[in-house]
Amino acid sequence: MGASVNMQAAADDEDGGYKPMAEINITPMVDVMLVLLIIFMVAAPLMVAGVPVELPKTTAARAGQAKKPMVVTLTADGRLQIRNEFVSRDRLVSRLAEIRSAEGDAVVYVRGDKSTTYGAVMEILGLVGQGGYGRVSLLSQYNSQAAAGAAQPATPALPAP
Repeated sequence: MGASVNMQAAADDEDGGYKPMAEINITPMVDVMLVLLIIFMVAAPLMVAGVPVELPKTTAARAGQAKKPMVVTLTADGRLQIRNEFVSRDRLVSRLAEIRSAEGDAVVYVRGDKSTTYGAVMEILGLVGQGGYGRVSLLSQYNSQAAAGAAQPATPALPAP
């Protein structure tokens, strides 16, 4: 609560010139809110920790057994390979559909030799989609030499004056 003193009106007023101030001082409220914010910021990570539980042992098999990855390879000479099995281009879609019905849906990794054309790799991606697989990833090899060279910014060539 606060009060203001008006000296000129003090002579005219019969109650000594004191008028109550009708404004709310929000500074204490902001202080309390900041303290509560800090308390919740400190306490929130502590509430995320789980309860330690010792789980019972069982002989049941795991629900998600690791499958062999589904890799389709396009070699430099244009041959196709599913995992370690070479297949013809017209047999690729039916073989992928057979594997999908036997093993279920999975991610298909497509590898293409760097000497193959972009169009040939895109054609293989389309054939994989026709085989029933919707999740397809392209594989590449990490080039550590290029990555080391990319770490240093290249200086642009300036034209001669």
